[in-house]
Amino acid sequence: MSSEKEKMLRGELYMAADPELTEDRLNARRLSRLYNQTLETEDRKRKAILKELLGSTGNHIYIEPTFRCDYGYNVHVGENFYANFDCVILDVCEVRIGDNCFLAPGVHIYTATHPLNAQERISGAEFGKPVTIGHNVWLGGRAVINPGVTIGDNVVVASGAVVTKDVPPNVVVGGNPARVIKTIDV
Repeated sequence: MSSEKEKMLRGELYMAADPELTEDRLNARRLSRLYNQTLETEDRKRKAILKELLGSTGNHIYIEPTFRCDYGYNVHVGENFYANFDCVILDVCEVRIGDNCFLAPGVHIYTATHPLNAQERISGAEFGKPVTIGHNVWLGGRAVINPGVTIGDNVVVASGAVVTKDVPPNVVVGGNPARVIKTIDV
């Protein structure tokens, strides 16, 4: 029989109130709080906290406080990663972000979702879908990336866009729901 954590990681219905998952979320909140309270001059301390909080990181990453996530261990970021203020990543499933990616203020990335059936939803069951973001991607301010989305390499997501479907490489997308606005020459 699978644990609730194993079900969560596979994107199956699971119970978020499970004691192990509750403890994992509390740990992520503790580490996020520590990170968000560090001083700008405490670069080594910040990097150490991120290495403990996140699943994997490149050597050159910088996240402006405040940063929040559900678990942290499902977040994997590449080299040369930058996230501006107020980044939120709900990582019940994997979030993979490639190299040279930049997140403007207020970007939200969601893997968590809930059943459409009211009785299932009321029971506390939820599930997730992974998010993958390619290399050289810029997510504009207040962009929202929804569960299950894959964003290709060299993409620009306009400010305020709500990305609900996969995005091909080398394009600019914007709007709600996001749609391709133009192609980028590479």
